Amino acid sequence: MPTALPSNPMSSEVTYLPGSTPLVLDSPHSGTHYPTDFGAALDLATLRRAEDTHVEKIYAFAPALGVAWVEAHFPRIYLDANRDTTELDTTLLDGEWTDPLSTDPQVLSKVRLGKGLIWKFTDDGEPIYNRLLSVAEVRARIERCWRPYHAAVAQAIGAAHARHGYSIHINCHSMPAVAGRFATDFPGLVHADFVVGDRDGSTASPALSALICEHLRGCGYSVEYNHPYKGVELVRRHGNPAQQRHSIQVEINRKLYMDERTLALHPEGLARLQADLQALVHKLLTNDPR
Repeated sequence: MPTALPSNPMSSEVTYLPGSTPLVLDSPHSGTHYPTDFGAALDLATLRRAEDTHVEKIYAFAPALGVAWVEAHFPRIYLDANRDTTELDTTLLDGEWTDPLSTDPQVLSKVRLGKGLIWKFTDDGEPIYNRLLSVAEVRARIERCWRPYHAAVAQAIGAAHARHGYSIHINCHSMPAVAGRFATDFPGLVHADFVVGDRDGSTASPALSALICEHLRGCGYSVEYNHPYKGVELVRRHGNPAQQRHSIQVEINRKLYMDERTLALHPEGLARLQADLQALVHKLLTNDPR
């Protein structure tokens, strides 16, 4: 059963299953519970193309292995839990935003693409809203969704590190077969089967990232390392290899397990991924990075 977070009573938008191993997995973008207060101008089928659909099913084996699991139920296009609260496009708002805002050029480039904390455009450049959002409703999204999610990930990683003296955090994602026009800085890029990111070795031991890449290549997949996805807020926030806190983002090409148009699962592709990723988890559980 999901564990409630005492410090975050409004945690119904997040599942947190504690673990007993050094390994923590989280899926911030696979949520499918579209809140009634969304007020988007697009139909549900269009909105759903932003999801990392079915990622929670791919890793469904993990909790039984003692791996901590955190999962967002709210959709990424409503609030992106893999962004910081400072990554906000204030042109979406009907009033003044008085909280801090990022000045990092890399962050601002994503915000300009419409991919900040609150999305402005879909990956195909469609405006998500035909209205301005109130400051109050954005704050409510942060309190109801962002804070409980980040509290759960922090709690899971902290507990794993306290138990074992190190933690390995895998931030679980999926990606389209081809990058959309407003998705990344590389529109139209044909993606590899997997992209493994550790922000150029700053959030995890490069040897640990190499182990993941080598395992996946050994399973017959094409793998890119830190291109075009290096990892964003969750690995940045929790990765500190000098303290034996290792955070790595893993992107899976959706063509491997689903129909991107209908969102239907490919059972054979799903089964293959689960077997190969379960073998990877076993390898990580027997690999002490210290």
